[in-house]
Parts: sequence; structure tokens; C-alpha cells
Amino acid sequence: MNIKQFEYKPLAHYSYAIVSDGKMAVIDPERNPEQYYAFAKANAADIVSIIETHPHADFVSSHLEIHKKTGATIFNSKKMGADYPHRSFDEGDSIELGNIKLKAINTPGHSPDSITIVATEGTETAIFTGDTLFIGDVGRPDLREKAGNMKAKREELAEMMFDTITTKFNDLPDDAIVYPAHGAGSLCGKNLSDAASSTLGDERMGNWAFKKQPKQEFLDTILEGQPFIPYYFEFDVETNKKGADNLEPAIAKVPFAERSTAKGLIIDVRNEKTFKKGHIKGSINIQAVSENSKFETWLGSIIKPEDTFTLVIDNKEKNDILLQRVAKIGYEKMLRKVITLSGENLVKNEKLDLDDFKKNPDNYTIVDIRNKSEVENGKFFDSAISHPLNDLRDTATEIPTDKPIVVHCAGGYRSAVGSSILEKSLNGTIVYDLSDDVKDFQD
Repeated sequence: MNIKQFEYKPLAHYSYAIVSDGKMAVIDPERNPEQYYAFAKANAADIVSIIETHPHADFVSSHLEIHKKTGATIFNSKKMGADYPHRSFDEGDSIELGNIKLKAINTPGHSPDSITIVATEGTETAIFTGDTLFIGDVGRPDLREKAGNMKAKREELAEMMFDTITTKFNDLPDDAIVYPAHGAGSLCGKNLSDAASSTLGDERMGNWAFKKQPKQEFLDTILEGQPFIPYYFEFDVETNKKGADNLEPAIAKVPFAERSTAKGLIIDVRNEKTFKKGHIKGSINIQAVSENSKFETWLGSIIKPEDTFTLVIDNKEKNDILLQRVAKIGYEKMLRKVITLSGENLVKNEKLDLDDFKKNPDNYTIVDIRNKSEVENGKFFDSAISHPLNDLRDTATEIPTDKPIVVHCAGGYRSAVGSSILEKSLNGTIVYDLSDDVKDFQD
């Protein structure tokens, strides 16, 4: 069976192509479809099917764009209520792809409309589990209370997941290869392995969800300690249900200006050191320097779908790649323009006197912006007050301003974002970023 796994690391997303006898199916494609076209060409195959395991919350899919270009049929569960041309693909339905048979299993739990795709060829079996079954975990059940054609409370979905795990995979062999839609780092689950695939037998032995346990124990485990829900998740579910605009025309609409300035909500993606040397007052520093940085996740966790914003980048050469990254979560629609800075009327940040902070921590208000679950596992500073980064724009004004503020996370990336948010929200208060010096205070 010719299966290709594609990975987009910033969102820990896996998508797939299956090829047989000159025919190709794409499963859960990301926003940029070019890699699928290239793989089809390299394998002398025609893309004939696109399958969506569910309407994704954490990225925008290119299923509609691929359909428009290739004429391939889009398949998904009828429960999704998709607004684009498609064929229903539910339990009992199957697709012939060359010598491979693809059949659907309805596997609700992460969402009411989730399906798992079972691919068989001879004695080989592969299952594409979407966000239902991950390696070492299962999908979170709390994302469909406000979004999608079918809405369901988290408790209802948790019960659906229990039924799915205890009944839906029973007839599949232990040697079936499990291909999930996400790996470690995704917010679609809480304890995902960094492995890209597994076997169903290994999951039956090692995944907590498969162990024999009372139903209530399963429900308590899956409902407890789930990560926060970014603002963009609901927006992406609705976008994927409708089908996104073609990528290149969508990002081509965004104006670009060199040596410019801006007002309103400004996201500066430059390196934190460059940002601190000079930026537009009130900018928020969400770094997109590394190819693997969680830029998309934090952009969609801090900026709401009803916001509009300007993007500040280093130089014109980075314009296309940053537009592509913004578009991964559909936020090109909220992007007013992209600029490089003029160099005029920029503000600088003072550097924290680390020695004084170590000697006199009580002279500072320490703000811990890590996630709630991280704080529960242990604080770095006893006096620190917890304000998770995803809530910080809303809770900033609750922070005392009678002392200079020191912001920290676990490694430095998030504290650059958080300190810039507080600098914007608490105008006139001295705000320091502890940055990667936080490592000096970790056991």
C-alpha cells in the first residue's frame, strides 16, 4: 500500500495521500495543496478522492480547492452538513481506489461527525483515525458545544468516545497501522505521543483509553485537564464546513507596504531581541522566526476572529511565507496589511536587571503566563500570580501595577508575547520579559 504522510510541524498536523493503480486519495489536507499535486505527479496518479474525517478546528483544509482544480470527489460524513459539493461517507459505505478498498466507520467522540477510514489491500490494513484515536490518547470531546452543523456537550461526546473505543475497532486486526491527524503539540488532545504512527495492537496495549475500566473512570479521565480552546477553533470548524477560499488568490488580496507604520492591533513576528530594540508602540510580539514555532496556534489564541490586525515582518522576502502561515488557520481574512517598519517613532524595551531580580524578587510583581495545568504541576516563584497567556488580553487589567512587572513562561517564547501584551494593556507600567533566563529558576 503506497501511503505518504505529510507533516506540518507548527500545528502537529498529519495529512495523507494513498496511491493505487494511478489513482490517489487525499485525507485531511492542509491549506496549501501544492504538495499533494506534486506527489500525484511524481506517482503518475490522478487525485480522484478527498476525504475529510471531520470539520477540523485547528487548521483550514484545502479540500474544496483540490476539488475545484482536479474534479476529485469530496467524501465526509452526512452528519457534517457540509455546504460544498460532496458525497456521504459513513458506516457501510466504501470507495474503490485502484486495488485498495476504503470503507468508513462512524467514530464519534471528538466530534459527532467524526469518521475513521479503513484501507485494505490484500492482507494489509491501515486506519486513518482523524482526531478520534491518536497515538497514546484520544481526541478531546469539548470542541463542539458552539460550532458545527451538529453541536454536542462535552459530556455527551465523552460518552460517544467511550462507545467508539470499546466497540468500533473490535473487528480490526492488531497489525492495522494507525495514522492519526495529529501528533504531540496539538491542542486537539492532551497527552499525544510524538510517534507519527502505531499499530492498533500497540494502542490496545499502551493507550489509556483501551484499558478495561469503568465507563465513569474513562469519562473522568477524558474530561479532566484538557488544554484551553483557542479563539480560532470555532472559526475554523465553520470555515471547513463551508470550504475555504483558494489559497493563492486569498493571500494575494492582502496589501504589502515597505518602511511603513500602522495603528490598531499590530502583530510583530520578528525575533524578540529585534522587537525589543524598536517596535511600534502597542505591538504584540508573536515570533515566527523558526519554521517549527507555534506561531499559528498563538496567533489564533490571542487574536479573535472578529479582530482585524496588521502584520509586521523583517523584510519583503518573508511576506509570502508569513501570509501562508496566517492562512493555515484562515486568518488572512482579518489581516489588513503586512508591513516592514519605517524606523521612525519606535519604542524600546528595558532589559531586566537579573541580579537585582534574583536578590530582591519582592520588589517585582511576577506574572506566570503558563497554562493552568503547567502551574498546577509546580510554580517557579511562590509569589507569582497566574494569568494564562490565552486569557491575558482580557485579564491584564487585573494585574497590580504598583511594582515593575516580570513576565515568565517555561522557556521564553510565550513570555515575549505576554510581556508585549502587558506593555500594551498597562500603558506606563514597566514590564520586563524574563525570557529564557527563566531556566535559572527551574529545578
